[in-house]
Amino acid sequence: MALPAQSPARPLRVLIVDDSAFMRRAIERLLTVHPGITIVGQAADGMEAVQKALQLRPDVITMDVEMPRMDGVSAVTEIMQTVPTPIVMVSTLTHEGTTTAIRALEAGAVECVGKPSGLSADLVNVGEKLFEAVQRASQARLVRRRPAAANPAPSVVRLPERPVMPSSRQPAKYAVIIGSSTGGPPALTQVVPHLPADLNAAVVVVQHMPPGFTGALARRLDGLSPLPVAEAREGDLLVPGRVLIAPGDYHLIIGNDRRVRLDHGPTVHGVRPSVDVTLFSAAEAFGGALSVAILTGMGRDGADGAARVEAAGGQIFAQDEATSVVYGMPRVTVERTKSARQLPIERIAAALAASVPGRRV
Repeated sequence: MALPAQSPARPLRVLIVDDSAFMRRAIERLLTVHPGITIVGQAADGMEAVQKALQLRPDVITMDVEMPRMDGVSAVTEIMQTVPTPIVMVSTLTHEGTTTAIRALEAGAVECVGKPSGLSADLVNVGEKLFEAVQRASQARLVRRRPAAANPAPSVVRLPERPVMPSSRQPAKYAVIIGSSTGGPPALTQVVPHLPADLNAAVVVVQHMPPGFTGALARRLDGLSPLPVAEAREGDLLVPGRVLIAPGDYHLIIGNDRRVRLDHGPTVHGVRPSVDVTLFSAAEAFGGALSVAILTGMGRDGADGAARVEAAGGQIFAQDEATSVVYGMPRVTVERTKSARQLPIERIAAALAASVPGRRV
């Protein structure tokens, strides 16, 4: 069941969920400085969050990750099955916190931000990011999810052994670039794990996500995929059969030597990393030896880069409206290009694999 996007005619009604009374008050103060936000309630744990989501029907919920009685992942799962509501996860930037936040995104949450510390400067910075995340989440197109027992997730099995990649491997001659934003992590779990183990291309993923969370996303995809997945580092060589995730807060630029350069330059389209930045550099480095998939997300990031890749001879794929949480980036990509193929998310991995010439030996 698809739910309509929130109308901007009235303030967004937000429910705050956190087991810390201090943090609930801090989040309320951070959000209510904006006239477009109204706090309709607070909850101290996941069970209370489910009850108040049913009672208050908020437009957006901010959700803590670790709570007594019912944690954030369980609460997200329950809410998405009973009263689908856009949820922003507010997580500590620890290994465990970010890992759990990624699981919550797979369960149906649509955004994540780092939890503010008690420092005033950090509170202001996180407050702006939280407000922006709430705004983006309010535009999400949600689908009521069935209980897991009735609708099990597709089985994805990691290969028992992966070939060791020596440092002397030759750089990739072909690359696949995947760009995504709001709704991206669960979409990526339907694409990256389904790319074949013998894919004769380097894969780069640019997901709009704060620092800390991209590492957790890489670990999660690595655990699901036949291809090794890692967060990109400065100087990494793009080689066939490996997936690199652009780290949060850095643009990922591909050099003509097929090595990664991480850039902390100005945001593009208000984001860093930007899909466009990566695609512009990839078109320069690879020419037409590129396949691009633009997945769910708000705005237009990736559209101009896709047009540049298309002009160089590359292939463009875009997630269709029916399966996109936010049909923004894919829509503009289709408008800016001449031959982009729109596909449901479950067909994109196969299309990308088919677009890559040959197989690795």
